[in-house]
Amino acid sequence: MRRRIVVTGMGAVTPVGNSVAEMWENMLAGKSGAGPITKFDASDYETRFACEVKGYDPLLHLTRKEVQRMDLFTQYALSSVAMALEDAALLNGNLDGDRVGVVFGSGIGGMWTYHRQQELLYQHGGKPDRISPFFIPMLISDIAAGYIAIRWKFRGPNYGTVSACATSAHAIADGAMLLERGCVDVMIVGGSEAVICPMGIGGFNAMKALSTRNDEPEKASRPFDAERDGFVMGEGGGALVLETLDHALRRNARIYAELVGFGLTDDAYHITAPPPGGEGAVRSMRLCLEDAHLAPEEIGYINAHGTSTPYNDKNETEAIKTVFGDHAYRLAVSSTKSMTGHLLGAAGAVEAIVTVLALYHQICPPTINYTVPDPECDLNYVPNVPEPRTLDAALTNSFGFGGHNVTLCFRRYEQ
Repeated sequence: MRRRIVVTGMGAVTPVGNSVAEMWENMLAGKSGAGPITKFDASDYETRFACEVKGYDPLLHLTRKEVQRMDLFTQYALSSVAMALEDAALLNGNLDGDRVGVVFGSGIGGMWTYHRQQELLYQHGGKPDRISPFFIPMLISDIAAGYIAIRWKFRGPNYGTVSACATSAHAIADGAMLLERGCVDVMIVGGSEAVICPMGIGGFNAMKALSTRNDEPEKASRPFDAERDGFVMGEGGGALVLETLDHALRRNARIYAELVGFGLTDDAYHITAPPPGGEGAVRSMRLCLEDAHLAPEEIGYINAHGTSTPYNDKNETEAIKTVFGDHAYRLAVSSTKSMTGHLLGAAGAVEAIVTVLALYHQICPPTINYTVPDPECDLNYVPNVPEPRTLDAALTNSFGFGGHNVTLCFRRYEQ
């Protein structure tokens, strides 16, 4: 018999709030996290704005020494996990660390660390003795998962996922598989990213992937809108506590929602562009519905990948229409990247949290900056204001460079 998996805790550090509650409140208010870049001098860059995390204090969860030895993406990871564990009240009783695992990813890892260490190397004439002994441990993408285990003594399966913008959605799916297999009772899953740095912005500018709406940064992320011109870089972290239902009930945990299915595919088409019609996304959503044992008509909301790029939004719309047929026009489909920007490796986890909250509170967050309809994007994108709605089940899509596709399905919890 398949083990049921539930969400009992969530934590987030995002451009629109440094807690789940603050993030959710600002999303329902339609608040944009975009603004001029403050982390470095971007005056010579084609894009000079981003969705930065604001007012973040790592010392709420870390010591000064730890902060000095961690890249920012790892700090975001530890903070989001600390909040998720507190939310789940997981550490309040006797917990068997051997039965708790961690899958926590980052699409790129310690890009700020690489930048600063390379600067230091050049400033000292290329002498390698200036490189910090913490350079590699600060850089590598898996280190967040390792730190989480060390901090809380979680001795179960532990690794990081790396699949670009699908990274933390893959982490959630992997966590579910480990729970279903009976390897563990609890999984800490999610992802974090911190690449608002010279090479991060410069690299995505070179690809022509970022919006250049420098005069109106708060209006730049406009998924599905006809005037979209690229995504807005974001940063942050998101973490979820997944448990088997039996384990959650034994400790009388609050249950937000049930994770009932996932679909994992690859386009096998192009390193950055989706195939016409979103064929890989079609298979991902269909596999997810099959895994969840749900008909398309039972889904009420989709948190779209919705990057605000011309090709993604058009092809994701086509994919949704292929999978859902006429029901596609009855769905609520929104992109919360319109507010957070694109959190890359953290996007899947943060958007999974949003999807769970939509089910828990029975309201769909909006797609802001939707002002000029695109004839090729003709669904209900919950334009500009939230939409109360009776929801039983919802999907969230995450697609990454390399053709990676993940769809997760959450259902309103019922005993």
